[in-house]
Amino acid sequence: MFPSPPRVAVVGATGAVGQTFLSLFEERSFPLSELHLVASSRSAGRTVHALGTEYTVQDIEHFDFGRVDIAFFSAGGSVSRQWAPKAVAAGALVIDNTNTFRMDPDTPLVVPQVNARTLIQGTTSGIIANPNCSTIPLVRLLDPIHRRWSVESVVVSTYQAASGRGVSGVEELRRTSGELAASPHGEPEVTAFPEGLAFNAIPNIDTLLESGSTLEERKMLQESRKILGEPDLHVTATCVRVPVVNGHSEAVHVRLGREADRASLVRLLSEQPEVRVHDLAEPGAFPTPRSAAAEPDHVHVGRVRVVEGDPRSVWLWLVSDNLRVGAALNAVQIAEYLAEEAS
Repeated sequence: MFPSPPRVAVVGATGAVGQTFLSLFEERSFPLSELHLVASSRSAGRTVHALGTEYTVQDIEHFDFGRVDIAFFSAGGSVSRQWAPKAVAAGALVIDNTNTFRMDPDTPLVVPQVNARTLIQGTTSGIIANPNCSTIPLVRLLDPIHRRWSVESVVVSTYQAASGRGVSGVEELRRTSGELAASPHGEPEVTAFPEGLAFNAIPNIDTLLESGSTLEERKMLQESRKILGEPDLHVTATCVRVPVVNGHSEAVHVRLGREADRASLVRLLSEQPEVRVHDLAEPGAFPTPRSAAAEPDHVHVGRVRVVEGDPRSVWLWLVSDNLRVGAALNAVQIAEYLAEEAS
């Protein structure tokens, strides 16, 4: 456990998620006694404004992790693989936002609204893993459904925003959208995605595996099982990148062990913390990445329905801010939970 208020480092502080951490610290009045911004040598020396102060970004190669109690890592898997164990050895608790340690049996994979109890048991590795940006909102809805009706299988299609690729993905989408709007038959230069995302949809996120699935799709299967504590739960996904700046959407089909009715399903979901059900009063209403941006710390749900003639099959449409709900906010809530338990 760490002292209160803790000394904090954000590794990857100049990236999209790193910048979101800094915004959340201020918005949520996150208690900290010191803040250190850390990044690669490419960003070291930059000045970043946060919490009313100008901070100089420090080079991770020379940073002493013994100076902090919590290190939030969001600088890519290779950085976490090399530096997270060193941070732990120096005495810091690591909350890691990459895929590196999620399936490590000694590392808890945590969504506080679902399995915060695992934090009480501590972490053998000294690391707490933050799940994938599409897994987090999904399991926050599956958990209460599973406890009420028993989930047998899940089929999900994701529609993931450019910001999931970081600042470079957003910048490329904006640039190429303008170029193609001006010259529809042009071929803008692209590097962030497998092909141009502007006016397009790409069903290929992360590494393509020999099975034909992608690593992103495998993450959703493995992580959902671990978080829900259901090692045999059947989850299958198709993950698609779409030309949206920020905000992931998901179409989710859930097969239940018992029959459900729409009114009970809507009521159950509306009772969950930080979940907004859009068709609570108007059946068929739905959120979009644009409309959900007004409440970026909520999981937004709509198009809640039970399949006609099959009351064990239900559909949901969900939208969440992938930089906040799907990344930085979940990590900050982990730290808040630990701080509350320590007080």
